[in-house]
Amino acid sequence: MKTKTTEKTTTQPIFSRYAIFQTGGKQYQAIEGKTVSIEKLDGKEGDSVTFDTLLIKNGEGDVKIGQPHLNSSVKATIVRHMKGPKLVIFKFKRRKKSRVKRGHRQPMTIVRIESF
Repeated sequence: MKTKTTEKTTTQPIFSRYAIFQTGGKQYQAIEGKTVSIEKLDGKEGDSVTFDTLLIKNGEGDVKIGQPHLNSSVKATIVRHMKGPKLVIFKFKRRKKSRVKRGHRQPMTIVRIESF
């Protein structure tokens, strides 16, 4: 009995230069030219922002890991401010005719990574 084997090849882009930075209690991957949506920042559209808490930096195979941070930074530009997707909070108590429906949209800022 013969069995067929099929191979699936997925072509995902491999980035040789990237960095991991931290802002707002979360970690994000920085690739030059990539846009990232992060927690809301103060500033207007077009302003430049610098993130100093750089955790990992990979440049052409040369990986540097901070303990806890590196002495480098990520430079980005604010593209726009917007709100995230709507989250619905629905609370109820059975047999009491008590129902509460609330919504929430988290404010966020979209930045474009310039360099690191």
